[in-house]
Amino acid sequence: MTENYDLIVIGGGPGGLMAARTANALKKRVLIIEKNGWGGTCTHRGCIPTKAMLACSKFYADLKKLRRIGVNVSGAAVDFTAMKKHRDQMVRIAVLGAQKMIIGPQVESKTGLGEILSPREVRFTGEDGGQLSLKTGKILIAWGSQPQILPGLRTSERIRTSDDILELAQLPSSMIIVGGSFIGVEYATLFAELGVRVTLVELLERILPREDEEAADLLRQELARLGVVLHTSTRLVRLEESGDRVQLSARKKDEDLEIQASSALLCTGRTPVLHKDQLDSLGVDYTNAGIRVDEQMMTGVEGVYAAGDVTGGMMLAHRASLQAKVAVESMFGEETRQYDEDLIPSVVYSHPQIARVGLTERRALDEGLEISVIRSDYSANLMARAELMGQGFVKIIFHREVIAGAVVAGDHAADLLSPLALAVSGKWTKAQFRSWVLPHPTLSEVFAPLVD
Repeated sequence: MTENYDLIVIGGGPGGLMAARTANALKKRVLIIEKNGWGGTCTHRGCIPTKAMLACSKFYADLKKLRRIGVNVSGAAVDFTAMKKHRDQMVRIAVLGAQKMIIGPQVESKTGLGEILSPREVRFTGEDGGQLSLKTGKILIAWGSQPQILPGLRTSERIRTSDDILELAQLPSSMIIVGGSFIGVEYATLFAELGVRVTLVELLERILPREDEEAADLLRQELARLGVVLHTSTRLVRLEESGDRVQLSARKKDEDLEIQASSALLCTGRTPVLHKDQLDSLGVDYTNAGIRVDEQMMTGVEGVYAAGDVTGGMMLAHRASLQAKVAVESMFGEETRQYDEDLIPSVVYSHPQIARVGLTERRALDEGLEISVIRSDYSANLMARAELMGQGFVKIIFHREVIAGAVVAGDHAADLLSPLALAVSGKWTKAQFRSWVLPHPTLSEVFAPLVD
């Protein structure tokens, strides 16, 4: 049996879902295939479950502040089982949202395996083993990503990756986290706030090496306050189970480290899922860092596109969604929106959060740009003080009077970044910011130096 489609999307994560939705809006017949759960990693193992758990840990950690404002809470305790129920409920809601995205008169969905046989043909294998031959005008690859595991390491019940750490039945007493980029520091925040003794080991000289240095240092201080032991400039030598413990051996400059804990979490990055046999057969160009695409997300093979984590770069759900929109609009001759990696906002959901868009101060200087920086601290904001938000700041980078980047570090940083992301994409000038009226009293008044 053969069926014909305008577009077949392989992968039901944020990129694949947005591709199907966009094609449906253009009245194209589209099929989307997913094998591991609608919503992809973001819904089942990444964005949604981790942020649900981080909300729980923050509520618990913030109880310690309440005595300062006259609220006495005694007997508070962590109910890890109840927290997991909250997490699972958020995942179920997100799955329903993902499924709703692919409801449309032009959209079909299938659960199973999609294998690309040629630029115009896909073989579908269902959960029952039955197969279908599917013809299509276009193909969009949205295979996603998977945890990157360093050579010589093996996972187990006590040594897990970010894909399975949330399956823990109970909180460990102690944990070693290997890797200090955004996944590692988010989990360090979560477990430390819940009372786990956390040790974080990072190869490079600082955590969050791609983020603003000042913001990364602020988070380092906060993690230390939570009791997290950080070892940067530290090279992993060995990590293995030893009875009911894990044993880590590492080299920190000229010092040998031996660290034990009840569990370990590998946060050494993610790598694109690349079905190399299919890519080689098609003639699609790729490296281990991802599939090569042009500005319209098309591979070097006519009619074959890719979007999301499989293209490498910043592995973020909203980036995948934008790439998918660009790909589908381009493949069907619509006026495409702009795709620019520098316009993609990035958020680290630690406590405090760190949010960024555009150039960091360091990158701008490394590129030889003449810049000016406007900076404002949370400590000068009345709402931040009234709500006990702690340390934080906003930093805006201008090049020739035009905004080139922004960083927010502190509570609600992700939400505060949104207007700045719009400003960066619109290339706002300092003069344009002066028409911005900020309500009083609000945390948004941290932007006051921009309007003065």
